[in-house]
Amino acid sequence: MDLNTITAVAHPQTRTQLPAWTAGDAWLAGGTWLFSEPQTQLTRLIDLTDLKWPALTITESHLSIAATCTIAELDGLACPPDWLAAPLIGQCCRAFLASFKIWKTATVGGNLCMSLPAGPMISLTSALDGVCTIWKAGGREQNVPVVDFVTGNQRNRLTPGDLLRQIDIPIAALKRRTAFRQISLAPVGRSAALLIGSLDIDDSLTLTVTASTVRPIQLSFRGVPAASTLRDAIKQQITDDLYHTDIHGQPLWRKHMTLRLAEEIRCELLGAMPS
Repeated sequence: MDLNTITAVAHPQTRTQLPAWTAGDAWLAGGTWLFSEPQTQLTRLIDLTDLKWPALTITESHLSIAATCTIAELDGLACPPDWLAAPLIGQCCRAFLASFKIWKTATVGGNLCMSLPAGPMISLTSALDGVCTIWKAGGREQNVPVVDFVTGNQRNRLTPGDLLRQIDIPIAALKRRTAFRQISLAPVGRSAALLIGSLDIDDSLTLTVTASTVRPIQLSFRGVPAASTLRDAIKQQITDDLYHTDIHGQPLWRKHMTLRLAEEIRCELLGAMPS
């Protein structure tokens, strides 16, 4: 899609070169959504590619994912053998409704900033305790957990001029045992429910619910709960107004599938525990 209202494209190479944000501006990373439909309100694009952020950086404590990291780059990460949660990366990448060509362009940060309920990078990074680093328009930095970054359907904590810089995932989270469940109305369709369970070293269970809800929701338990305890907690903490509705699934069905997939995850992780 040609954006015929654009009159300028900025190419900053450092943070200090980022232009002052004005009405009509848009950040450009992968651009897979930006160029997919008319954007008549825009007059300038600020291209982030010349900032040349390293896509993926592994330290002793964190995996840092640049906002400009592509899905293909993330999927190609060679993970250490003790990262038991590593399969989640491929599972969430394949939860995209996208071709391999889109994988080479679409970015992790773009998926978070679009803040669609079905965004699989939201699912991945929130389940692994990811923390967003936001470059504020005024020059400060702000750290926000991914589970709090997305606040609703296409809503998040960014204000005009804010820029998502990176997402940091603790190495400890990558060493947890995990279970993944996803369902769509069509064989190859947008996720209607995507749930991830993780088992910590002390056998505490964290369940992250996405796609069926308008924002990520996490439930934590000391140990793997009984089926009735898990079911009651979901019903209490995920009220009916939090379930998403669109052509990919009605709220009542999404609620039913959330309860079903959560029980499947509970059984899988319970079976993985040493007897």
